[in-house]
Amino acid sequence: MKNLLSYLNPKSLTLVREIGVLAQVKGVEAYLAGGPVRDLMLGLSGLDLDITIEGNAMRLADRFAALHPGAVVTRYPAFKTATVRLPDGTLVDFATARKESYTRGGAYPAVEPSTIKDDLFRRDFTVNAMAIAINPKTWGKLVDPFKGKADLNKKSLRVLHDKSFLDDPTRILRLARFKARLGFKIEAKTLKLLKSAIKIKVLDTIKPQRYLKDFNKLLKEPKSKEAIKYLESWGAYHRVARNYS
Repeated sequence: MKNLLSYLNPKSLTLVREIGVLAQVKGVEAYLAGGPVRDLMLGLSGLDLDITIEGNAMRLADRFAALHPGAVVTRYPAFKTATVRLPDGTLVDFATARKESYTRGGAYPAVEPSTIKDDLFRRDFTVNAMAIAINPKTWGKLVDPFKGKADLNKKSLRVLHDKSFLDDPTRILRLARFKARLGFKIEAKTLKLLKSAIKIKVLDTIKPQRYLKDFNKLLKEPKSKEAIKYLESWGAYHRVARNYS
């Protein structure tokens, strides 16, 4: 099977190789993770560069930026992440592999550094919970502990655990967004968990600014009207609209 990374456009491939070499020199493991892996498997273009590091991501972002005169680094210490804007406008996101814990549903999680497996487990759906190693010694190795590739082949959206919507109710918005964008079905248990979460009004536990962030992403989708129809059919749109207004 052809290495998935070979399907990156030439510019992205060059940057990913550069980051992988830099990570190996610094003694940390680096991965292309999440949405970009999903989109590579779907043959989509215009990939974001989302890099996850088993190590200090902000430090590696600084090292990477230093190789590109004029690059600007924006750090988010609370989440151990950083974004590098290259002189041509290209954005590269660096995140420290982490695990999350929630003191209550709807709250921002507490985070601590961890492994790539823990990092993938904290994500919304299995199709977004895959990574590809980019260090030279492990170049192209797929990390897929939760069978995201199988779900992608089945065109199925599945959460990673039973408390997914309770921990982070904005995943309801993301489910509508990805269902509209990808045209995938919702796995039966995930649909049951979704309906249960909506029934107990988990959306009411989210602060308005968190709604705004995800709802604005939904509105920017080419099929945003379709996504809103899904929210309406689930009995979720009225709560979203109330917080949005």
